[in-house]
Amino acid sequence: MPMYYLPSVNVFPDLIHHFCSNYDPVHRAVMSPAGEVLFYITPQSINEMLQFKPTRPLVPLSLKNLIDQASKLPPIEIDRIAKLFMPPDCYSRFTIPYLHVAFTKEGKMIIGMISYILGFRTSVIVDSTIFALMSIFTPRQPPAVQYDYATFIADKIHEQFMRLERERVFKYTSYIYHFPLYYQSKSFPVVLKKLDARGERRSVIFWSSIFHHISYSPYTYYEFIDLFIYPATYLLSKYSPPRLTDEMCKRFYSFPKATALVTSISTKTTP
Repeated sequence: MPMYYLPSVNVFPDLIHHFCSNYDPVHRAVMSPAGEVLFYITPQSINEMLQFKPTRPLVPLSLKNLIDQASKLPPIEIDRIAKLFMPPDCYSRFTIPYLHVAFTKEGKMIIGMISYILGFRTSVIVDSTIFALMSIFTPRQPPAVQYDYATFIADKIHEQFMRLERERVFKYTSYIYHFPLYYQSKSFPVVLKKLDARGERRSVIFWSSIFHHISYSPYTYYEFIDLFIYPATYLLSKYSPPRLTDEMCKRFYSFPKATALVTSISTKTTP
């Protein structure tokens, strides 16, 4: 699995705005109401929680340079990449931009990783910009270039926090959710599998699927609210937040037979 491939997550805008309100742009950190650092949003903090240790010098990643590379990709290079990551029957029937479904499992994972890194909202359409970054990959081999993805992501999160009030766009929810889970893990009442079978620390994406938007998650959406959203909000608030926000109620009441569950969660005591 590519190191920076993160699972899709349940989106909860209220929490993103809480993170933004508590963000200290000078120190690039999300702070507690008491002024303590909950977690830093830096290349080092991202690589630590993903357990990525560079083995060679990292190359800066620039979207401008990537778009420039994409505009200069020769047809022979596009064909080479397509043959590597598409089944023969799909390769012969489509031309760029391609559909995500036309790629092999490994190709889809790389495309998904690139889309998360660049902050694309979807990976359904695979254009020349994604192909420019795919060009460094070969199946079952290390990438030809090790880009500094963490710096790119940290800078993008910083930029989007600075503009969130005005633009109301945040594209790195999958990353921001993992920060409190890793750096404030004791605040979340879920089982966290921090070590692998050899007793070595795992990437945070394997610790829990509490907020992962996947069909096989053992957690329901209600448990996502109760076990992740509420504790995370509690970390960021100056006071004990309500057990359910207005948005939570709207979501819950849109499901049949949800009234009893809402009442049950609302009456729980604050930790």
